[in-house]
Amino acid sequence: MTKIKFIIFFFLLSAFIITPTHAAATITSNQIVRYNETIVSPLETFELGFFNPANSNNHYVGIWYKKISTKTVVWVANRNTPLTHTSGELTLTLHGVLLLRDATYDTIVWSSANSSSNSSNSSARNPIGKLLDTGNFIIYEKGDSMNEEEPIWQSFDFPTDTLLPGMKHGKNLVTGNDRHLTSWKSADDPAFGDFSDWIDTKGYPQLIIREGGEIMFRGGPWNALWFSGTPNLKPNRFFNFTFVLNHREIYFQYNQIDTSILMRIILQTNGHLEGLFWSTSKQEWILYTSPQLDRCDRYAVCGPFGICDINNPLFCLCLNGFEPASPDRWRNTDWSQGCRYTVPLDCNPSEGFKKFSNLKLPDTQWSWYNQTMTLVECEKMCKRNCSCSAYTNSNMSGTGSGCLLWFGDLIDIRTVGEDGDTLYIRLSASELDSMENSRSSIARRRVRVIVPIALVVLVILVSTCLFYHFYKQKPQQEGTPENEFQHDFENTSTGDEDLELPLFGLSTILKATNNFSMNNKLGEGGYGPVYKGVLENEQVIAVKRLAKTSTQGFHEFKNEVILISKLQHRNLVKLLGCCIEGDEKMLVYEYMSNKGLDSFIFDKTQSELLDWSARYSIINGIARGLLYLHQDSRLRIIHRDLKVSNILLDMDMNPKISDFGMARIFRGNQIEANTDRVVGTYGYMAPEYAGDGLFSIKSDVYSFGVLVLEIVCGEKNRDFLHKEEYNNLTGHAWELHNEGISLQLVDKCLVESINIPQVHRSIHIGLLCVQRHPEDRPTMTSIIMMLGSECPLLTPKEPGFYIGNTKQDTTESSSSHKTNSNNEVTITMLNGR
Repeated sequence: MTKIKFIIFFFLLSAFIITPTHAAATITSNQIVRYNETIVSPLETFELGFFNPANSNNHYVGIWYKKISTKTVVWVANRNTPLTHTSGELTLTLHGVLLLRDATYDTIVWSSANSSSNSSNSSARNPIGKLLDTGNFIIYEKGDSMNEEEPIWQSFDFPTDTLLPGMKHGKNLVTGNDRHLTSWKSADDPAFGDFSDWIDTKGYPQLIIREGGEIMFRGGPWNALWFSGTPNLKPNRFFNFTFVLNHREIYFQYNQIDTSILMRIILQTNGHLEGLFWSTSKQEWILYTSPQLDRCDRYAVCGPFGICDINNPLFCLCLNGFEPASPDRWRNTDWSQGCRYTVPLDCNPSEGFKKFSNLKLPDTQWSWYNQTMTLVECEKMCKRNCSCSAYTNSNMSGTGSGCLLWFGDLIDIRTVGEDGDTLYIRLSASELDSMENSRSSIARRRVRVIVPIALVVLVILVSTCLFYHFYKQKPQQEGTPENEFQHDFENTSTGDEDLELPLFGLSTILKATNNFSMNNKLGEGGYGPVYKGVLENEQVIAVKRLAKTSTQGFHEFKNEVILISKLQHRNLVKLLGCCIEGDEKMLVYEYMSNKGLDSFIFDKTQSELLDWSARYSIINGIARGLLYLHQDSRLRIIHRDLKVSNILLDMDMNPKISDFGMARIFRGNQIEANTDRVVGTYGYMAPEYAGDGLFSIKSDVYSFGVLVLEIVCGEKNRDFLHKEEYNNLTGHAWELHNEGISLQLVDKCLVESINIPQVHRSIHIGLLCVQRHPEDRPTMTSIIMMLGSECPLLTPKEPGFYIGNTKQDTTESSSSHKTNSNNEVTITMLNGR
């Protein structure tokens, strides 16, 4: 009996000793944590133990979220020295060192002493390790009040790829420890990857991401509100920011306001920095922000003194007062050489500064700063130093304070909208005088124009009042609006043909659309809103209403009526009539029950409704419609605004080309025209049209090629940004085609329905259409033949707006700097070059 009691006591004692390694938040000296044993934070937010990635046989010690369904690792101890079996042992020594030991071979795999910059480890007498609910594992001295700010050692000082709330991201200037993120090598391998995220402390501190040793992305310097180039990453109701800059340390930190939400910032394996939060309803991580938005975020893409503007079709511009350093290269969209002063500086005392607003501040590696100076003092200091090229406040909050100076080339500038910063750039006196004279001249011209116009308007107002007074005394004639409408078109008709277009009364349209009810509204474009309506004969219509504030105006309204009234084709939208009464001008179209093609291919849910056969049929239909416009119609029409949202789908998914407000007529043997008024949509415009205002049928062919690639891929050309190449969709497609892996471009929802030869052929044809030079592009006649046969195809040349291989360009750009001492937007007006 005594023996049985002893055995029971022994098992209870064993259970008591082992239990802390399973659920305790702490580990004491010489206590061992083995495989399948963990340390859990007090509120069970985080867990520390052994893990192995999904598709790997290697084993690691790490920290992960405990209570969520997707195992998400936030810290790894032995990321470059994995265990190949499950006999690892984690222990805390008497000196406060965390050791990972391979019990099979009796070797030390990893030690916190190797990463520690705190010499106090050796003086520890009774250390304890604890996992906090912040995700930080700390080692501290038992008996002392636990100091989370200055423990013996902490995992937060040695992050892997994840920045958690409360973690310091930056450099300890006393110990030299530089806390930065390094991406995993792959999703299944936590070893050091190619990308690292730093607070760069050379010059004024700034956020950068490196690929190897080269800067890939720069978030800009801290401006007391956010990093200059990342205004989308700003404090909100979920978290706030702290940035510390003193003689002891420089670091960035974000802290949660609502601690019930799990959030993290991670440097992905592709080099993208992403802010994520955990959705309890969807049980997945949701992206809420990323500082890398588009191709303008590629480091130094426009070279020294160049500025990247994502809303400009050519992306790169020279700052005012500068010109391309290599005009030939610049015209060929090679911006690596950047820009140079239009009038070189000569250290003349009369040199001054021009103010530029809404920018990401330039690279601060070659900068100087003072946190107490005023802006006036800053300007004086810059002006005294002939090498100083620009200045601004280092603190942009409130009225601004501090001084930040740049020396030499200004590199990596971009526009960032209203949340951008202000920069004062040094220019020659003659250049500043020229700018001032230009402004004065413009002002004088405005006065000369405005005064006569004001007088004319006054006369018109008086005349109108008098006319209205007498007009009210007379009975109004029936049909006046229609007569006025016909008169408006009298001088714009193309020949002797009548319009033969039904005219609808305003009362008819109001009744059909339920007084333009919001419930009837289908959408809105640059022209104005579009409403669904039902006529008395139960015919369903779409009413396109010209907005009074429309940037397109009555010219495009007339243009569309004249053109489309003379066009009849199954792949062109049918115009049923128009309405003009008073200030109201409307076009009445057949109603397309499936709306626009964009609502299908760019919507991840709706896109599944368009399988490959439907998409291929749509591509062919659009091609036939364009062929009719270019060759087979009574008029030879250049559409000039062909894009996915202008392709409507009827109930049988037949495509109909719409929106002819920007179209132009070519007569006789005319093959090309030029305009100072460039209209269209970024991402679809051909290079020669966007840059020089030249358009032809080959301009439409370019747009068709973009459209084909978007239909295949399910992504917008303009919004597409490849994670590694920084190319748009056309550039990425060309890269894949050259590598023989075009199928990687295909929308994932098409995998089960694709006809591989058709997909390959469609991508190939799309690439032929988007070639840089118009003479290389096929005609729509050739495209129809290529789509309908198996004839051999030419090898596509480089597409327009192609940027090239990022890694290669980055290296070239970097060496250049050393040598020099660097949702769809519709255009309404842009001066051609």
